[in-house]
Amino acid sequence: MKLSNQEREDLIDRLQKGEAIPDDYKYKLFPVKQKEYELVYGGKMRREDILANEDGVFPVPLQVEKIYNGNREQWEDGWKNIIAFGDNLQFLKTIYENKDPLIKNKVKEKVKLIYIDPPFGTDSDFSNSNQTAYTDKAKGADFVEFLRRRLIVARELLSPDGSIMVHLDYRKGHYIKVLLDEVFGEANFRNEIIWQRTTNTGSSKALAKKFSADTDTIFYYAKSASDFTFNKLFRDYSAKYLKRFKYEDENGFYRWSALKTYSQKKYKELDEKGMIRNSGNSKYPEVKQYMDMSKGVPMNNLWNDINHVNPMAKENLNYPTQKPEELIERVIRATTNNGDIVMDFFGGSGTIAAVAEKLNRKWVTCDVGKLSFYTMQKRLLNIQTSKAPNKSNTLYEKPAKSFITLNTGHYDLKKVFDLQSQEYSNFVMNLFEVEPKKRTISGIQIDGEKKDGYNVIIWQYWKFKDSSVDEEYLHDLHSHIGAKAGKRVYIIAPASYVDFISDYYEIDKVRYYFLKVPYHIIRELHKVQFKKFRQPQSKSNVNDLEDAIGFHFMRQPEVKSELKDKNNEYHISLKKFVSDFSEEETERDMENFESLAMVLIDKDFDGETFDMDTYYFAEDLLPKKKKKKSEDADDESENIKEGLKHTNQIVLPPIPKNDCGKKLMIIYVDIYGNEFKEEFKLK
Repeated sequence: MKLSNQEREDLIDRLQKGEAIPDDYKYKLFPVKQKEYELVYGGKMRREDILANEDGVFPVPLQVEKIYNGNREQWEDGWKNIIAFGDNLQFLKTIYENKDPLIKNKVKEKVKLIYIDPPFGTDSDFSNSNQTAYTDKAKGADFVEFLRRRLIVARELLSPDGSIMVHLDYRKGHYIKVLLDEVFGEANFRNEIIWQRTTNTGSSKALAKKFSADTDTIFYYAKSASDFTFNKLFRDYSAKYLKRFKYEDENGFYRWSALKTYSQKKYKELDEKGMIRNSGNSKYPEVKQYMDMSKGVPMNNLWNDINHVNPMAKENLNYPTQKPEELIERVIRATTNNGDIVMDFFGGSGTIAAVAEKLNRKWVTCDVGKLSFYTMQKRLLNIQTSKAPNKSNTLYEKPAKSFITLNTGHYDLKKVFDLQSQEYSNFVMNLFEVEPKKRTISGIQIDGEKKDGYNVIIWQYWKFKDSSVDEEYLHDLHSHIGAKAGKRVYIIAPASYVDFISDYYEIDKVRYYFLKVPYHIIRELHKVQFKKFRQPQSKSNVNDLEDAIGFHFMRQPEVKSELKDKNNEYHISLKKFVSDFSEEETERDMENFESLAMVLIDKDFDGETFDMDTYYFAEDLLPKKKKKKSEDADDESENIKEGLKHTNQIVLPPIPKNDCGKKLMIIYVDIYGNEFKEEFKLK
């Protein structure tokens, strides 16, 4: 520390008096180790702490929700295309840990391209009329650190010759450029791609005091400065340019163009073939250039030939901030080859997955939103009816290859207990961060060890269906192992088999902790309290940013509904929607409808696969007189909840009978992603 004697005395005096330390001392006490510039802001964590899960977000096991277009034995080369539902930081850390059997040694350091379009705004934010709502949704430092933590882990998943592209608009791009320099290295910066997505957007009133904002930015970085995949792309010649090819011979249309520098041998060879004009009497001879000799104009970083998704386009899925397939096709073609793995952990409408599928790439995508999850699932299930790539007007006409949907951090409890004994043991050990270490102590089987070094026993409920973890069991266990297993012993067991309300039971200063499935949080075992991610209740909040901490189990809401058939329409009314938050210490009991997030509908349910046709947010279903708009996002959410809990019933828009098949499936989703599925058999 470069402090003078006077500064030392001044500092000691201030500390003794409890006075604030002047900012002048900041860099003298804590000199900057970073050789280059970096972004400094509140809440910034060390890279090492993020990778060591000191941020409270840790890897969680992956639960297979469903396999589509195949079965486990048919997965091509052992690969699984993946749609994951859950917090993407948990998902990234699970891949980085590389232990889960579903992804072990298949994804980490093998991803050739990561493309992300971070969801810090909705389509309403592009209108230039909602600046306040945007600011409230993504506060500067919070958003930057939210993204930085994910980028740090994501970098570890890229192959050595992999690349990342980050899609942003003008509001946050400048901060994220500095952030990307820090994470990936400024030397690995390849391009700032400017996409002109539209022209002259915004109202005339909004544009009176600024220029129209018609562009997005895509920052392109490679993991290595020298070894990375890049396929040169070409833009088609303009009609004006093509008019220059006005001559024709047996080899096709050609033009005379200025002669490039050729060797004497090459020049003579071309001249003998009649390819040179003015060969002997001009300083500037010309050579024949045929139309098909060139691939086109080399692509530059200004992409002004791709429009945003037209509301009337076949590919439009009515999902906020959906990007055009043509844009993503260009990104994938430039940075990957056949069979490479492409990842998008802000999945949104699933454009990356769909285009990667069409271009014969493997893909992994993830999103925290239920609407996104079902939109991506639908997109892949119906990919054969979408347009083929490469500006084609034809249909793709191929079904999607086998893919799986996964839950990460938010689990179906029934599926956990349906696992075979060894699969169950592996799942719960991953869930509670237990290192498998089988051994015996005085004849008692120990299954693993926690990070604190204490032993873990998995209660084999499948063997002892008529028994439970009670006082008699614990005293019998203690009589065998006593203090030999240490001052703590963890017992993993289904909650229904544990006869204790408390978190632990103590015998002779040995504490037996209960890790219950579903989990009851033991505060002293966790640095950070578990926190769920919320589902939006309106379209304007569809891209709110939240971290999930820990893991949770789905609890089905209670729903009462009624379907009536009249005037060639089906009329569905919702009488009751109440979520079960009884085990949530931080969540108050919610009144009827207050916890409803959205309603998803499959009008022609085949009895197996939910193929979403339409959806409604809770706000869409409020009576008009109870809808209140606010410029503040938090106030708007409260207005929606207030409107819901003062509603006696919710009526869905009528569904024409001609739009329906023999069955109708409706999924009601609450604010924590819990679902109630209801099937109606139709006449």
